[in-house]
Amino acid sequence: MRYPEPLIIPMREDLTRHGIEETRTPDDVDAAVRPENGTVLMVINSVCGCAAGKARPGVVMSLRDSKVRPDKAVTVFAGADLEAVQHVRELLAAYPPSSPSVALFKDGKPVYMMHRRDIESSTAPEIATILMGAYAQHCGQPQEA
Repeated sequence: MRYPEPLIIPMREDLTRHGIEETRTPDDVDAAVRPENGTVLMVINSVCGCAAGKARPGVVMSLRDSKVRPDKAVTVFAGADLEAVQHVRELLAAYPPSSPSVALFKDGKPVYMMHRRDIESSTAPEIATILMGAYAQHCGQPQEA
């Protein structure tokens, strides 16, 4: 069963108003994580409190504050974009399913994963710092703001 769209619109907008693109179908996911897209941050969004108070703000802070960023940032919504989320989970088969979560793809392959357990035990600024470390490791040269 899907969450009612009117309920989750504000939760989607927590990310999309900061330039993070939605991938609502498996085809959207494939188009986003193609190898030629370089590094892609994939946020598996959720209705839970740790998504609202920690994951979404931490992701936004990381993208705003980091000198090294992924080439692209996208999101799917667990409980709403069911087929897209299932497809992301297939791409992340080496990692247990988790929502919310944040994955980093490089050249079409997953190279980093932050699980719900990591999100629950961290603050938004700590999440941002951890993600910026993953960007520094996997995303190459600093980008101009």
